[in-house]
Amino acid sequence: MTKEAFEQLAAEGVILLDGATGSNLMKAGMPKGVSTELWTLEHADIFLALQREYLAAGSQIVYAPTFALNRISLETFGCQDRVEELNTRLVALSKEAVGTGKGLIAGDLSTTGKMLEPKGDLTYGELYDVYAEQITALANAGVDLLGAETMLSVEETCVFLDAATSVCDLPVMCSLTVEADGTALFGGTAAEAVETLQEMGASAVGINCSLGPDQLESVVRSMAKVARIPIIAKPNAGIPVITPQGEAVYSMNAQDFARHMQTLVSAGAGVIGGCCGTTPEYIRLLAEMLERV
Repeated sequence: MTKEAFEQLAAEGVILLDGATGSNLMKAGMPKGVSTELWTLEHADIFLALQREYLAAGSQIVYAPTFALNRISLETFGCQDRVEELNTRLVALSKEAVGTGKGLIAGDLSTTGKMLEPKGDLTYGELYDVYAEQITALANAGVDLLGAETMLSVEETCVFLDAATSVCDLPVMCSLTVEADGTALFGGTAAEAVETLQEMGASAVGINCSLGPDQLESVVRSMAKVARIPIIAKPNAGIPVITPQGEAVYSMNAQDFARHMQTLVSAGAGVIGGCCGTTPEYIRLLAEMLERV
């Protein structure tokens, strides 16, 4: 997919993404503390069914299950030398789910969890190389575009975007996780992210995870004021309550989620979906909501 093709898709109306992967895999039996990506490979039928449900619900773009397949994150499981192999195999799963349909596949990337200097020990060059390695694997595997999500700072997202624009020509979506006031967890704000990343060549910028859609209207409005590209809103199904068994239970049902997401579309969101706690039913109701807008 070219950047121009993404711009055309956005010009046709609000783009609908998919919903959560990890929280749904946990419901299906994935234990805590394992690599989601490795578990997905071992239980491909569960993932394929979930992704096909999202596509049937109306998702135009689904994320390949490659979220933590960077060298640093894979070190936890002793798989740091399998970046190309694992990204390739998991993109192939999404290709199988999409089949000959019209769905697009975003190569999914995220934070390494390590902070850049001077707040942490990670250098720009080290992080750039980590992202460039995964992006190259995803591009070679045939994704249609890239999506960096749940990023913790504007600075690390800039490094990702530097790497992306250097190694491929794919459209890039970037989203950070923020507090209710729009502040990113490790530095910068949502509005600053839009101003900076659109200048660097991002095709869409926004927010995902962290909060429910009922808490994000002012954040989306602040981004829309400075945006020349589509704004992403992919929030959680509300704030989770942790049960005594350690299970996260999300408070917002699909109907309320869709109602609050309509407010975010009115505030300026042009690319929407769901993060933790959302299911294909949430996406189906978003698709119905968009038909009414």
